[in-house]
Formats: sequence, structure tokens, C-alpha cells
Amino acid sequence: MLSHSLRMKLRALLCLLLVLPLAAQPKSETLAERGLRQLVERQRALFERMERNRGHLDEASARAQVEQITSGYEALLRDNPEFAAGYAAYGFMLRRIGMDKESAAMLLKANQLDPDIPLVKNQLGNFLAEQGRPLEAVNYFIAAIKLAPAEPLYHYQLGTLLYEARDDFLKSGDWTAEALEKAMHEAFRQAAELAPDRIEFTYRYAESFYDLRQPDWEAALAAWGKLEEQARSPAEQQTMRLHAANIFIKMGRAEHARLLLSTITEPHLEAQKQKLVAQLDAANDK
Repeated sequence: MLSHSLRMKLRALLCLLLVLPLAAQPKSETLAERGLRQLVERQRALFERMERNRGHLDEASARAQVEQITSGYEALLRDNPEFAAGYAAYGFMLRRIGMDKESAAMLLKANQLDPDIPLVKNQLGNFLAEQGRPLEAVNYFIAAIKLAPAEPLYHYQLGTLLYEARDDFLKSGDWTAEALEKAMHEAFRQAAELAPDRIEFTYRYAESFYDLRQPDWEAALAAWGKLEEQARSPAEQQTMRLHAANIFIKMGRAEHARLLLSTITEPHLEAQKQKLVAQLDAANDK
């Protein structure tokens, strides 16, 4: 359901977020917590080495080390069968090595033991979305947002799910088109507002105006204008300007659109520019 690149970013982020608290070594650390922290540190070091040496990786050695860490998790959970954080960490590790179903089983156990871990709910939602079960996934994403409303990634994933599985939600009868559009757009808005420096969130929010049947084009112009201000290169600036010109055309403001299009000089944007010019010319001939 979610794109491959987004899934990879998500996996890396989730693993990082899980590791950081464990690395703090609290003074009141229990034996189980210490064992988990050590396992996570070994896991992190191993995957960092694997990433650095990707082109010269000793696969047999790496596989043996992964199996050692896996055995460590199994032993930890045998000794601590009610340790929710252990199941969560093991679930993330299994996810990292491609054992998705086994990962989901561990995460479900963690969620059963402690229903207040937003990372776990979010990852279960991600797993269900990838399995083509969006109506189940959405509840986990919403639960993660309730637990951690300031995490932009959760809002972004909810918006993505609602957009990509739109037909499934409408067929269910539980969502109207209006409610679906509103929830999707609001999710992207929240992600962009919470992380204004994350281009993947702010860009998707600006794009989401195109997905609405009755968009607020003035608000869309403001979103693309803000993106142009934050652009890091002339090519990026002109990309945002193309979107603004497109919106001016939709608003019937041809002169503003032509003015913006006259500033588009990047060769790789020429085809898109000419499409908009053709729209203006066609409207002018009517």
C-alpha cells in the first residue's frame, strides 16, 4: 500500500526511535531492560556495519551474527514473557530482516501487553496496509496518532493510506467521499504543520489540494508559495512556480499564470510549461 521508499524510510526511523531511549542507560535499569539495551546496541552496530560494507559484505558472517542476536531475543523473551518492550524490539528487528509475518506476531504480542506504544500501533498499521487490509490498518494509524499526536509521520501515513485505498474505504460504507477527503487532507496538513522542514510532508500537503473536489485554491497558492520560499535550487523554485501557475489557470487568472510561466527556464520543465501554455491558449480561443 505504501511506496517502497517510504517503507524503507519508515523502518529506519522506527528502529532509530526505538533504540534512542534504550541507549540512555537509566539508573534504575532492570536486568531485562539491560539485556534488551545490549541486544539493540549489538543490532544497531551490526546493521550499520552491513550498510557501510554493502558492496563487500561477508554474508555468511552477517547471517551468523543476525542469528546470534535473534537467539538473544528468544532467550530474553523466554525469561521475560511479559516484557512488552522486548517483543516490540524483536518485532522491529524481524521486520528489518524481511520476516514480516513473524514481526507482526511479535508486535501484536507487544500491543497486547502494552496498548500504549504508538510505534507498535503504527508499524502494525503499516504491515496491514502492505497486506492490502486498509480498513484494519486505519484503526492502528489513528490509535498511534491519539497516543503521539505530535509525530508528523503518523499523520502522513494516515493521509497516504486514505488516499491510496480510497475505493476500499468508500465501498465499506463507513466513509463518505466528503469525510474521506477531509480526513486525508487534514492528515497531510497536520504532517506539514508539525514538520515544516520536511519537504516530503509539505509537498504532499500542497499536492493534496488537487485531490479535493472543491479545493481552497487560495490556500493551495499559499502552500506552493511557502514551498518556493524554502526551495534550495532554481529548479526547485521553478517546479513550485509551475504548480502555482497551474492553480492560477484553475482560478481563471490567466495573466498571473502567464507571468509565472514566463519565468520558467529550466529545460527539464519545458514540457510541463508548454502544457500549461496550451491550456491558456485554448481558453483564450474560446
